[in-house]
Amino acid sequence: MNVLVINCGSSSLKFQLINSESEQVLAKGLCERIGIDGSLTYQPAGGEKVKSDKAMPTHTEAIQFVIEALTDASAGVVKSLDEIGAVGHRVVHGGEKFASSVVITDEVKAAIEECNDLAPLHNPANLIGINACQKLMPGTPMVAVFDTAFHQTMPERAYMYGLPYEYYDKYKVRRYGFHGTSHSFVSKRAAELAGKPYDQVKTVVCHLGNGASICAVENGKSVDTSMGLTPLEGLVMGTRSGDIDPAILEFISKKEGLDIGGLMNMLNKKSGVFGLSNNLSSDFRDLEEGADSGNDQARVALEVFAYRVAKYVGSYVAAMNGVDVIAFTAGIGENSGTVRSAVAEYLGYLGIEINEEANKRRGEEIQISTPDSKVKVMVIPTNEELAIARETVALV
Repeated sequence: MNVLVINCGSSSLKFQLINSESEQVLAKGLCERIGIDGSLTYQPAGGEKVKSDKAMPTHTEAIQFVIEALTDASAGVVKSLDEIGAVGHRVVHGGEKFASSVVITDEVKAAIEECNDLAPLHNPANLIGINACQKLMPGTPMVAVFDTAFHQTMPERAYMYGLPYEYYDKYKVRRYGFHGTSHSFVSKRAAELAGKPYDQVKTVVCHLGNGASICAVENGKSVDTSMGLTPLEGLVMGTRSGDIDPAILEFISKKEGLDIGGLMNMLNKKSGVFGLSNNLSSDFRDLEEGADSGNDQARVALEVFAYRVAKYVGSYVAAMNGVDVIAFTAGIGENSGTVRSAVAEYLGYLGIEINEEANKRRGEEIQISTPDSKVKVMVIPTNEELAIARETVALV
């Protein structure tokens, strides 16, 4: 079966067409600037990447262009829509309503819409993508795969906040966590590489990218994760602050005259390593280059990031009363040996020893701990699209 995987944002749409038997990516691409002027980047397997400007007033036109590219006589990879057996949609927030992926029905769409308050930038866009696909592919089964679903196994002690209970009772204010598809995929692969059954291994997954989160996976279940009600909580990230003293907001509001919108913009878009480096960059390649050339604020930003990662790893080892595997993934986790090494330096008490030659490798699946290290440390490239395709096939 060929599965079309859709990851729909407010003004963008990523896609991959995956053959579920071979798990080969047949084609992939990106629609950008939807609602403005629009462009489509398309690349068939083994072919050249082609970018073309196309008017995309809505996501429906974007999906139409994707279908036309996939079925194009010269560059396409399927002859017709009949060769696409299902569509898997990434949906950011499922709240407490969804603890697993589901086949999309009108009732499911209504439930996703009820979670819009929890993810106002993402869920409406995800629904737009679903509706556009249903309009153009009415006979094709579709599945919603939720970022939050994997974390629905967290116990109350992990997901409840120290707030008046009425806010949970009325508004479901609690920790939900994100990157669940990635944490699930990487933790399963880590168990395979460690040669242990998934339900008998304790793993800490470090999904380190511009958005970053850590997850404790005990015996195949998420038992804690660093992101919270929203993706703002937890680690210092590219432009997000992560954990801060809440009273800082009142302090800065009075000093700078910022309203709640201004404060949230500061926390989400002007903070993190970008803010710590005095707006040098949120790209770790730039920060590492800056630190190497003597930029002190770039050095501090990198040190703060690694320190926060190590603190979360340590806390999750405590939460699980042990750990078998620590896995690094996503853009920074897969490519920055500097960050991995800096984190590992804090974890010597676990009996971790890093193979520095292996740690220099970038973007590949590899064990970077030495054979006699008491905890295995791995780099495992994440593949959320493949995970979504697998979930979709399992349901349809």
